[in-house]
Amino acid sequence: MRNTVVKRIVFSAMAIALAVVTSMIKIYKLPMGGSVTLFSMLFVTLVGYWYGLKAGLVAGVAYGILQFIMDPYVLSIPQVCLDYFLAFGALGLSGIFSKSKNGLIKGYIVGVLGRYLFSFLSGWIFFAVYTPEFFNSAVLYSLAYNGSYIGLEAVVTIIVISLPPVNKAIARVKSMI
Repeated sequence: MRNTVVKRIVFSAMAIALAVVTSMIKIYKLPMGGSVTLFSMLFVTLVGYWYGLKAGLVAGVAYGILQFIMDPYVLSIPQVCLDYFLAFGALGLSGIFSKSKNGLIKGYIVGVLGRYLFSFLSGWIFFAVYTPEFFNSAVLYSLAYNGSYIGLEAVVTIIVISLPPVNKAIARVKSMI
């Protein structure tokens, strides 16, 4: 029992560490925050895929706290909660599908959609003032802005994790757990 708990903590910590490191590798950075990274969201969702919803949510919130510590942007407490704790915590929703067929892909999609929802809400509520005139709607701007970087990273990640060698490697790691 104790060995299992230690293994769970070690694997989760390694996944969060990989998420932090890959979040620093920015493939594309948007001018007002947000970036396409080297699969950073994947590593957080892996914890949910491996260990279930509770562990996934804890890992997501822990990752959000680390993101806040490393690169904080503070307008207000509710904005911080939406942008960091809830948005990154939502990646842990991947745990809903930890035991289902194609659980990683389904879980990844749900986790990313959760992150997108909270990022959209934050953009709409707290950053509406930055909406360009040609958009004419803070809602549409937040949908497009957040969708551009979160969606691009999600699509690329889904393509990569769908590749048979990558899928096999991730399944092998899960079997070790």
